[in-house]
Amino acid sequence: MDEHEEQEFAEYFATRRDSARRTAYLLCGDWHRADDLAQTAFVALHRRWNRIRERGATDAYLRKTLVRASIDESRRPWRREQQVERLPEPEPVGERLDEQVALRADLLAGLAQVPPKQRAVLVLRYFEGLDVAGVAKALGCSEGNVKSQTARGLAHLRAALGEEVETHG
Repeated sequence: MDEHEEQEFAEYFATRRDSARRTAYLLCGDWHRADDLAQTAFVALHRRWNRIRERGATDAYLRKTLVRASIDESRRPWRREQQVERLPEPEPVGERLDEQVALRADLLAGLAQVPPKQRAVLVLRYFEGLDVAGVAKALGCSEGNVKSQTARGLAHLRAALGEEVETHG
């Protein structure tokens, strides 16, 4: 890459790294793994940066790479998680945020129980705000597949949470 392309990539990285890291966290439920997934996605993007003609498609390429890296990572046997009764993090302090933190923790725990591909569809659909066509394009599958994966993923999430999940879209 020439100097101009390196500068373009550096600017893109600076603006999108936090968003990519948050998306990766929603996909895997662990900040350390999210950092690894984001790094993997940005390294892959850097390798192809000079071949990307349509800069508007860069976000979609980054999301697709994140999702694929997350699914690949979940298939590795040494990455299988073990459930524990108590999390190593300290309990959150503060009365006003208690309910919000509990809901967030419950949602993240529920997402962790959803299979990787279905989790990817739910994250892209409801957290990234993509429509069905956008998710299908990001994952390289049909819109019908996105719809069925969404329905199955929501069913898994509802079963994990033991209550109705509101999607609002």
